[in-house]
Amino acid sequence: MISDKVTRYAQRVGYTAEELETFQEGGHRLRQVNRLAEAASRYSIEAEVIKARNCNSGHCVGQKLILDVDGNLITKLCPKKVCVYLVSQFTIPIALINERLSEGLEPNEFHFMRLVRCPDAGVECLGYGEVMVKIQAVPRK
Repeated sequence: MISDKVTRYAQRVGYTAEELETFQEGGHRLRQVNRLAEAASRYSIEAEVIKARNCNSGHCVGQKLILDVDGNLITKLCPKKVCVYLVSQFTIPIALINERLSEGLEPNEFHFMRLVRCPDAGVECLGYGEVMVKIQAVPRK
């Protein structure tokens, strides 16, 4: 039996009946969709700038980028300018948070990449600037 959460997900992304049938294979995707749907009302993902120097996009200490548990930027809760090089570094920590939520685990208890940096090494290393963010799941307000 397919849950209402999975049915709503399938409608939202536009699955055909055949794609929905394929989607159910293995069960891991059903578990993830169901658990992330439950977590979505409880958590957001926050990337807080904890170090910034000479950033061309204007990222500064204390600035926060907010994402939903699926990893989508909530643009109204983000700065007007967001650096693609910085955001590209969010992939692994968000995937780790996502995986932990889908397994019913504490989302912030992962080992690696709680802090990530943009790939720019700073002016001293022939780059331009540097930014570091702390990424974590936070309770929704």
